[in-house]
Amino acid sequence: MRSYNLAVLGISETCWTQAGQRRLNTGEMLLYSGHEEKNAPHTQGVALMLSKVARNALVGWEFHGSRITKASFKTKKEGIKMNVIQCYAPTNDSNDDIKDQSYERLQSIIEKCSRKDLTILMRDLNAKVGIDNTGYEDIMGRHGLIGTMGDVRTKKGADIASDHHPVVATLQDLLKEEETTTEDNWKCIKEALTSTCQEVLRLKKHHKEWISIETLNRIKERKNTKTAIKNSQTRAEKVQIQAEYIEANKQVKKSIRTDKKKYVQELSTTAEKAAREGNMKQLYDTTRKLAGKYSKPERPVKDKEGRPITEIQEQRNRWVEYFEELLNRPAPMNPPDI
Repeated sequence: MRSYNLAVLGISETCWTQAGQRRLNTGEMLLYSGHEEKNAPHTQGVALMLSKVARNALVGWEFHGSRITKASFKTKKEGIKMNVIQCYAPTNDSNDDIKDQSYERLQSIIEKCSRKDLTILMRDLNAKVGIDNTGYEDIMGRHGLIGTMGDVRTKKGADIASDHHPVVATLQDLLKEEETTTEDNWKCIKEALTSTCQEVLRLKKHHKEWISIETLNRIKERKNTKTAIKNSQTRAEKVQIQAEYIEANKQVKKSIRTDKKKYVQELSTTAEKAAREGNMKQLYDTTRKLAGKYSKPERPVKDKEGRPITEIQEQRNRWVEYFEELLNRPAPMNPPDI
């Protein structure tokens, strides 16, 4: 996402269940929506990944099951929001009732968006493409967002072990930036200093400590194969290289599993030795490595009736209401003597 300087990245077929949001260690925020049932299968699922700028401009977001999610952002124009809808439509071999229900739900979500707002539908509609947009000029094709759209390109260099390629659209700078404070100004100075140092002095490349050099080489080979697919001249050559890419991807996954298993076995041996010798510090440190870091997902705030609240300001108001009811209690009639 940072390589292509994206503000909002739509993801389809995440295979995650339930809905929530996560803040990544790198600063991005992930809003995801999947099957609502606890024991639901890990299929379908959609998500939106937001950069720091998009995260600061976020007004609220909604989750609509395993196929649709929506996020709203403040723009530089007062009173106008930008709505981004991520959709993953049923395939053609799905039941007609499922397809109708999915598109009706999508239509109802779009109709609820204000006409003065800018609404963007990012999707995997599993539909055929063509060059005829007669009757749909205002929402697709050459005339939809001609005033704000700068460029649209397919990025074939993105290597995510998939035969899909991300489609990147460049829009005018629409997202509203937060008002700056002294702390914000200091952060800008700090980032300028650190980024300059990183550019001049370079950073050591970080990866999982248990990944071997052999696995890193396999990942590099897989990426080179991906580039070869993009540069192939004939259909037969492309099919052959795609088969090589599938095999290279299998080898990468196999090598990663082997590295992880070896790493866990070595840590287990170290922990057992530390326990026998009574070395509690080493035992504690090793156990923490084995357990790994756990980041609990943030669930949407709910009102008194249990309905999820999607607007950020309404969530804040709900927290105020909750603590006022929790803490502002009348004094006891006969307080005990302490």
